[in-house]
Amino acid sequence: MTRPVALDGDGVTAALAAADAPHWDLEDGRLVKVVECSSFPAAIDLVVAVAALAEEANHHPDIDIRWRTVRLVLVTHDAGGLTELDFALARSIDATLARAVESD
Repeated sequence: MTRPVALDGDGVTAALAAADAPHWDLEDGRLVKVVECSSFPAAIDLVVAVAALAEEANHHPDIDIRWRTVRLVLVTHDAGGLTELDFALARSIDATLARAVESD
């Protein structure tokens, strides 16, 4: 497997400006998304869904659960920054969140 390469500043800017860019914040060189769920069980369901996506991609976010609030952080640690893996997983998570909202 080819080791991912960190995007430079222009690459990160371009990825964030792309038409299919994920709706995440950039904090300290990481993609961050905070999701407020309707309940603690809904937050756990979200984490389970994200875990399935992460396993499929073999790329795992940092996850923090505080009652109904889930904080997701993406960065490719072994590349020392953001890579296309982070943006791809962020897009997948956004799509999962959009489907969850549609089904409510």
